[in-house]
Amino acid sequence: MPATTRTTLRRGLAAAAALPLLVGALASCGYGSQAKNDEKKVAAEGRKLSADTVRLGYFPNLTHATALVGDQEGLFQKELGGTVLQTSTFNAGPSEIEALNAGSIDIGFIGPSPAINGYTKSKGSNLRIVGGSASGGVKLVVNPEKIKALDDVRGKRIATPQLGNTQDVAFLNWVAEKGWKVDSQSGKGDVSVLRTDNKITPDAYKSGSIDGAWVPEPTASKLVSEGAKVLLDESDLWPDKKFVITNVIVSQTFLKEHPDVVEAVLRGAVKTNKWIKANPDEAKASANARLKKLTGKPLGAQVIDAAWPSLTFTDDPLAATLQAQADHAVKAGLLKQPDLNGIYDLKPLNKVLKAAGEPEVSDAGLGVK
Repeated sequence: MPATTRTTLRRGLAAAAALPLLVGALASCGYGSQAKNDEKKVAAEGRKLSADTVRLGYFPNLTHATALVGDQEGLFQKELGGTVLQTSTFNAGPSEIEALNAGSIDIGFIGPSPAINGYTKSKGSNLRIVGGSASGGVKLVVNPEKIKALDDVRGKRIATPQLGNTQDVAFLNWVAEKGWKVDSQSGKGDVSVLRTDNKITPDAYKSGSIDGAWVPEPTASKLVSEGAKVLLDESDLWPDKKFVITNVIVSQTFLKEHPDVVEAVLRGAVKTNKWIKANPDEAKASANARLKKLTGKPLGAQVIDAAWPSLTFTDDPLAATLQAQADHAVKAGLLKQPDLNGIYDLKPLNKVLKAAGEPEVSDAGLGVK
């Protein structure tokens, strides 16, 4: 390994280990902090809605494939007509929440932990979850020479993306259910939890610094391409094998002022998910083409072919699993008991679904009154 790579790896692992925990707050599921790749699209033909422009944020990540494909194929813009779609990409949930709070974006695709964190820190005043996007795509992958069974995880070094992020909470909850003890803040205990940036995790695995990782796609499949083995798919731990990994959020101000624009974006998301399900190979290629535009490099066929089948794209925000994830974070000592009442407003989505002849979805009693 080149010296520069070793230095980057050491610095990244040290930074991850030293990451402080904010009392009562969850961190994001992502890998950086800056928005990038701002693009202004050419408006499609059609009537302009109540806003001249809508600013949409998402991650260059397969768990955000609804956004990747909808953007790449022009499905959002088609629904927006003469209203211009402007996109920004983010590598971490906190930066996307900051952008939403600052009015830099109006709507965003984001994971459950930063959505919960953003809502609770603002005392329920900044965002609403208005739709679902994806379920699944999270795996425990391990070095098969060191870990052959689930009980072998005890005493090993397992990476999660970030302290308090969605996968970190899930792993800590799984460890607790095994009866093992881990200090949630330091990561020390019966298992050593190393909070490691997803960009660094493959190098950490190759160097032997970690024995496995509880990570989202495509990081899990990148590790498999380096010789790791999938030991557990998180979907197997959830009822019906479904749990929220990506939601659609909107600024409460934007939702109030431009409900027609929000409905148009949701129509685009619903039509995108339907197209993905009907055309899985074309959708996978479309998502990868968008990733290439955003990052300069597509995912290799070995990685994306392994990662894609583990993701389910859904309009349902799977609200009951959001509450469960919050409960897991409270149990782990990473979050004070949150009041999630009003975090959802699914009226626009259910209006869109009804018009499309699809069944309505539930907010699990957490909807705005």
